[in-house]
This record gives sequence, C-alpha cells and structure tokens, in this order.
Amino acid sequence: MLRIASVNVNGIRAAHRRGFGDWLATRGCDVVTLQEVRAPLDKLPMDAFGDYHVVYEPGQLAGRNGVAVLTREQPAAVRTWDADVLVRGPGEDHLHTEPAPDRVSLARGLARHAHEGRYVEVDLAEAPLTVASLYLPKGGLPAHLQKPGRMREAPDGGARYERKMRFMAAFARQLTRTRRAALAAGRELLLTGDLNVAHTEQDVARWRSSRQAEGFLPEEREWVGSLLSPRTLVDVVRSVHPDADGPYTWWSWLGQAYARDAGWRIDYHLATPRLARTAESAEVDREHRGVRLSDHAPVVVDYAFGA
Repeated sequence: MLRIASVNVNGIRAAHRRGFGDWLATRGCDVVTLQEVRAPLDKLPMDAFGDYHVVYEPGQLAGRNGVAVLTREQPAAVRTWDADVLVRGPGEDHLHTEPAPDRVSLARGLARHAHEGRYVEVDLAEAPLTVASLYLPKGGLPAHLQKPGRMREAPDGGARYERKMRFMAAFARQLTRTRRAALAAGRELLLTGDLNVAHTEQDVARWRSSRQAEGFLPEEREWVGSLLSPRTLVDVVRSVHPDADGPYTWWSWLGQAYARDAGWRIDYHLATPRLARTAESAEVDREHRGVRLSDHAPVVVDYAFGA
C-alpha cells in the first residue's frame, strides 16, 4: 500500500509552527506533495521534513509559490520545467539548488512559467509511479464581472483571469505529454495539488452564490472536466466519495467559514485509471490535534499499489 498526501501549506514556516512536522511524523505517509511552500532555502525549518527525502522547487518569486515532493525512498528520477531544485536526503543540511537531472520538453505557453515554482515531478523508486505536485494560479475575474467596490483586490481589466486561462490551456497540453510518457515507460501518473478550481456543485458549499466567483467560473469548471475521463485521468477523491458534498479542502480564515464547513474542494489527486482503481480510502485531515495547519487541509489517499 502507498499512502500519498497533498497539502497546500500556505507557507511552510507558519504551517510548521502550527504542527506540520508532528502531523508528518505521525500520519504514516509514503509520499507527501506540498504547494505554496513559500520559503527561501535558508529559511526552511530544518526539522519540518523529518526523515523524508526532499525535492523542492522554490521558484524565483520571493515569498510566493514553491512546490515540493517528500518521499521515504530516494526518488528514481526528478523532473522540472527547466528550473533548479533542492534535492536533499534525511540528515543532510545543504542549502543550494542544482539543475534537476531531467528537464522536460515544455508545451507551448509554459516556458514563461518555468521559474515560478509551480511544478515538480518524481519517479518513485519503490513503485512504477510518477507523482507530480502542481500549484495552479489563483487567477481572477474576467473584465465584465469586475465591479469596483465589490472586490477585495483592485480591478485589473481581467489580466489575472486571462493569465490563468492561458496557463490552464498550456498545462493541459503538458499533462497529456506527461501522462503518455509515464505510461510508455510502464509507470502510472498521479497529479496532485491545488488547482484553484472547484469542479462541480458538490465541491462548493455555497455554490449558488459562487457561480460568478473566481475558481468556480463555467470555463474553469469545464477545463477540469476536460482533463477527466475513464481513459485518461480520474478524480480519485470524487470516485471514493461519489455522492458527498466535498469533502472540502479549503476554508477562508475569515468569519465562520471553517466552523460552518462552508468550504471549497480545490485540492486534488488526479490519477491514471489503473492507479485510481486501487484507491482504498480518501480522507481530508481538517485539523491536527485541534489545530488547522493551513487554510487548506491535507488530502490523504491510500492506494493498494506497489512494485
């Protein structure tokens, strides 16, 4: 069995203060993918990752993004989008990145994002599986939906929205390449991470009032749907919980959203069908020892999949 978790930590230093290291040490995961690590190398909490091997792509945007994959065994291969990575084993303390051993050929439109700390993938040594960690841009509203005075951010004429849509189109092309390459090499593929999109009405507690909100726009939801099919990728958590509302993975820090479970499901495990069929359980760890680790919660799936 492989236990794999995906966690948007919203800053590893803050998450570690809230108990991330203890959660990691006690949850029994074989693989943990992280998003929004948001820490320069010399500011990473040295004890945050325990006895895991760490692959961390910090990106070049100070204080933003950053994705990682933690594994029990040293990965058989590491790939990025032409970005340098920190590759460190348990007990090591070096603070420098180096070129990833493999750099993938990028689909049209992705090169501009190569150094933003949004994507890293590894091949596991203990199973024929490629695991990827993705942080997709949050985006914004299209220009015609932007109403001054009703937005927390200043209107931008739809610039953030357009940027997200371009990223999604390019990433869909890249994902097809990645999936086919993994299968051709005899590996399954698991894409994990924060997609910043809720796919269906089951994935937003207050979906009626969110129909014109970023992250739940029709075109964003259609994009998630375009990635999924019985022959390509399966939304693992939804396959395990087909009729459930949620389970939600993100709640605003504001108001009573968390207490009322008025959340969104925007963190995913998307797996090739053979891997998805082995999922035995899928859980969202809302809190650890009574404390929220982040505004997101870990998504933990047990796969009956091995060598």
